[in-house]
Amino acid sequence: MANNKSAKKRIEINERNRLRNKAYKSTIKTIYKKCRVAIENMDGTNKSSVEKLISLCHSKIDKAVQKGVLHSNAGASKKATLDKYFKKALA
Repeated sequence: MANNKSAKKRIEINERNRLRNKAYKSTIKTIYKKCRVAIENMDGTNKSSVEKLISLCHSKIDKAVQKGVLHSNAGASKKATLDKYFKKALA
């Protein structure tokens, strides 16, 4: 257990940041799964809605990278994988 004031404050800040990071990651995972399902069930009529969902997922990933929740390479990898599935479904 921390003994001085600054160490106690760091514990509180670390916990706050951990919960915030967890929320970002959870949101990204949820949207990513929705995108994958939408891509698998995509036909010619709902292509634009899938593109909007992918755009939203890219935006959330970029925001997490900007906030330092994800490493930039991890974010790029997630986006590239999602785009790969989308292009494969179009073919």
